[in-house]
Amino acid sequence: MIQEKLRNLRKQKGISQEKMAKILATDTSNYSRKERGETRIHEDEWKKLADALQVPVEEIKEDDHKFSFNFDGSTFNDHVNYYSIPTSIIDSLHDYIKILKEQNELQKKEIEELKSKIK
Repeated sequence: MIQEKLRNLRKQKGISQEKMAKILATDTSNYSRKERGETRIHEDEWKKLADALQVPVEEIKEDDHKFSFNFDGSTFNDHVNYYSIPTSIIDSLHDYIKILKEQNELQKKEIEELKSKIK
C-alpha cells in the first residue's frame, strides 16, 4: 500500500506527522487520514511529501507487491510492518494454494462418497 510506504519512509527519516502536515499546509488529523489512505493525496501533495522525504515521488508510489495478497476476492494486507517478499515466493505460494484447493475438492468428493456408502 502506497500510504504504508509513505508512513514507513516518514518514520525512517524521523519526521513527525505534525511536520508533514505543516508541509502540506493542513492539520495533523487530516494528514494522518491521508497517510492511512482514508483521504486522497493530490499530485501536488505527493511532490511536497517526496521533497520532504528526499526521495522521488515514484519511489513512494511504485507498486512493488509488498505483502499484499488477493486470493479469490479476499485481500490480506499487513498494516503493522513492511515486508519485501520476492515475486518468486509469491508465485510459489499461489501454486501451493492451487494444489491445496485441488486436494480440498478431492477430499470433499471422498467424503460425499463415504457418506453415500453409509446410507
